[in-house]
Amino acid sequence: MASLSDRIIGVETEFGCLVQDESIGTSEQAVEQIKIAVFYDLKLGAIDMHARDEVFEPARSGGFLINGARLYIDAVGSHLEYATAETRNLRDLVAQDRAGQSIIVRAIEEAGLKGQVRMYNNSVDHFGGHTFGCHENYLARIDDEFFATRAEYVYGFLVTRQIFAGVGRVGGHVLSTNHRRPTYEEVSENPIDYIWVNSIYHVAPDSTVKFQLSQRADHILKTIASRVRFNRALINPKWEHYYSHEELQRLHILFGESNQNEYAYALKVGTTHLVLRLSEDGLLGDEHLLASPIWTLREVSRDETYEWPVMLEDGSIICATDFQRRYLALAEKHYRGQDDQTDWVLAQWASILDDLERDPLSLGDRLDWVAKRNMISGFVESEGLDWQDDVLHSLDLEYHNIDPSESLYHAIQPTQRYIDDMQILDAMTEPPVDTRAFGRSKLVRQAMEKKGAKFYVFDWSAAAIGRNEYFDLSDPYNPYENPVGQYYKS
Repeated sequence: MASLSDRIIGVETEFGCLVQDESIGTSEQAVEQIKIAVFYDLKLGAIDMHARDEVFEPARSGGFLINGARLYIDAVGSHLEYATAETRNLRDLVAQDRAGQSIIVRAIEEAGLKGQVRMYNNSVDHFGGHTFGCHENYLARIDDEFFATRAEYVYGFLVTRQIFAGVGRVGGHVLSTNHRRPTYEEVSENPIDYIWVNSIYHVAPDSTVKFQLSQRADHILKTIASRVRFNRALINPKWEHYYSHEELQRLHILFGESNQNEYAYALKVGTTHLVLRLSEDGLLGDEHLLASPIWTLREVSRDETYEWPVMLEDGSIICATDFQRRYLALAEKHYRGQDDQTDWVLAQWASILDDLERDPLSLGDRLDWVAKRNMISGFVESEGLDWQDDVLHSLDLEYHNIDPSESLYHAIQPTQRYIDDMQILDAMTEPPVDTRAFGRSKLVRQAMEKKGAKFYVFDWSAAAIGRNEYFDLSDPYNPYENPVGQYYKS
């Protein structure tokens, strides 16, 4: 990978739904109405006529949008999920992500649910014990050797990047195994998420924690795992041919959270790209190994002194900011001056580490965990509350309300932004112009305009319109400006 523009990046975000007016039905019914509004009322995409997965994505559960992204309801948990289009620069990625939020907000209004339904990009259910994902996908040069040896050099970065990428949360959770088999009645009458949380392991509030950096740190159990729905890990290997390209594969990073702050979002993805480059170029070594990544993950998240000591594999202890500087120094040495985006990431990475050492609580204009902590701390002091008060969990949640007219984040929105509102507006209907999302967008529009067309199939790497025309979109770097179909006799 020579630069950021040479890497394909996309992010998937799972949204939580809160129904305030019971007369409109359950949250499952509410997200169904939102999906219908997106595809049938706003006409922003072509809904799948086929099942992509009989369990997780049955027919008409969602589809690809005209901006190149994908919106669907995950049948397990019945939550709304938005996956950005493939992007090759940070501004397109952040704009795509915010466009997804804007599309959902607009669909809520179109469905007449404004004031009755709220959608959140938070990553934890404080009371139910569930956690929601914000998963990053990087097209990377990975193989068996990466997972056998080189991945462990990346764990330390992922574990400690929360000092600038964490979204913050009130309180904590403790996970323990119940060792109780659910009854047949429980299995037949409840969703699998309920069965897992209530029967396989138990999630309890941890009253010893006031506030921590990460919403998901308490729920990560392993560094790497292939089956992760209830065995959450830092990294999930993905070997699907749909997302591979030549010697590159999709690296699926599970330990991430949905940043409201655009600056933190861009910095998180930009620094992760550079660390993956260091790994691909064989530049990481034993000085990047932690003694216990998962233990460190929780300790850093819960350290309210903000000194963040971490133990390395050799037994030495340094602070997380200095550990991050080990990655930064290598990236500076090898990648400085290659393109403007790389230079921006390097400069901001250095600046944020300096500021975190100087005064972390002064960074509310750039970092989510700081903005949220300062907001909640001020409320605690003004109202004379205890940090265990349930109302603080409500404030925490409302920070992640994606509707700007209701969100506490938008109410205290910092002055620093990474993109502007016009870029978000454009990204609601326009795909990135330098990836296959551009060609797929054209095909989605074509399928929507063929009012009599009863058959079409879309995937990330291919499309079919009608029963005899197939479009190969296997190269994610190719914008396919004029998609040419291959014809087959029926």
